[in-house]
Amino acid sequence: MTGVIPREVAFANARAALDRARARRDADRAAGRLPADVELILRRLERQQPRHHAPVAPAQTAA
Repeated sequence: MTGVIPREVAFANARAALDRARARRDADRAAGRLPADVELILRRLERQQPRHHAPVAPAQTAA
């Protein structure tokens, strides 16, 4: 084995890690465990996001 991870696997692993981190953040946010300054940052970032871009569902990420 050469120790090289195929590009598709690397992207899938990174996407899965990001999804887990977002799920943890969302759970903490829903439970009110985020500090007020972090909550304000998230709200500001959400307002800056383009409104016409819908989130990509997990089923749509596979090519």
